[in-house]
Amino acid sequence: MAIAYRQVLGSEKLENKEPLPSSSSCSPVILTQDELKKLAAYKAVEYVESGMVVGLGTGSTAKHAVDRIGELLRQGKLKNIVGIPTSKMTHEQAVSLGIPLSDLNAHPIVDLAIDGADEVDPYMNLVKGRGGSLLREKMVEAASKKFIVIVDESKLVGHLGGSGLAMPVEIVPFCWEFTLKRLEMLFMEAGCVGKLRTGPRDTTHPFVTDNGNYIIDLYFKKDMGDLKAASDAILRLAGVVEHGMFLDMATTLIVAGKLGITVANK
Repeated sequence: MAIAYRQVLGSEKLENKEPLPSSSSCSPVILTQDELKKLAAYKAVEYVESGMVVGLGTGSTAKHAVDRIGELLRQGKLKNIVGIPTSKMTHEQAVSLGIPLSDLNAHPIVDLAIDGADEVDPYMNLVKGRGGSLLREKMVEAASKKFIVIVDESKLVGHLGGSGLAMPVEIVPFCWEFTLKRLEMLFMEAGCVGKLRTGPRDTTHPFVTDNGNYIIDLYFKKDMGDLKAASDAILRLAGVVEHGMFLDMATTLIVAGKLGITVANK
C-alpha cells in the first residue's frame, strides 16, 4: 500500500537529516508507531521560520510538533512565533511550553499549519477528527497558506473510509438520533452505520466537543463514492456542523515509515 501510494503522489525520497537509528548496517532498529510519528513531526517543524503565525494541530502526532516548536523557542532557534491552537488541549500544551498564542480573529491568515490525520488517500485527501477537534482544525487549516500533514505509514489508505474506522461528523445535540439516521440514509449503498461517540471515560454519556457539540462516527463497508458530492450532501443536512473529510486542503504530506521519511508536495 505505501509503495503504491508514493507512486500515485509522485513523491520523492529525500535525504533524511535525522536518519533512522540502527544497531548495525544490516539490522535496523524497529521503531514504534510513536517514534515514527515523532520523526514526521520533527521533519515538519523544519518548515517553520521565525516570525511565522503557525497553526498548532491536535492529536498524538501533532503533539510532537508542538513540543518541538516549544523546544526550539527555548533554544532561541525560533523567535517571534505566534501559535493558533486547534483545541483546548493544544492550547494548554502550548501554554505549558511558553509558546505565544493568539486566534483567527487577530490573525485571519496563518502562514503554516502542522497537523496529523487519521487517514490519507492517494490524492492527499484526509479524514481527521477522531480526537474530536475537527471543526477548529478545519477552520485554522483552511486559513493557512501551507498545510503540512504528518503521519506514520499506517494512516495511508486506498480511499477515505478504507481503514474501516470512523469518519466523524460534528452535529448539534438537538435531536441527534434524527441526524444520525439521516446521515446513514445518505450512504445506504455504502453500508454506512453511524454511532454516537461517547466519552473516553464515561461511556454512558456523549462525547462533547470543545464547541459543545456531539460527534456521530460513520463507518463504511464500501467506498462512499464522489467525495465532493458526499461532503456537500452531509453539509446540507440541518443539524450538521462540520465533517471530518479534509478535501484538497493538504499542501505537503510527510510520511514516516520503516525505510525513512517521504515528503510529497501538491
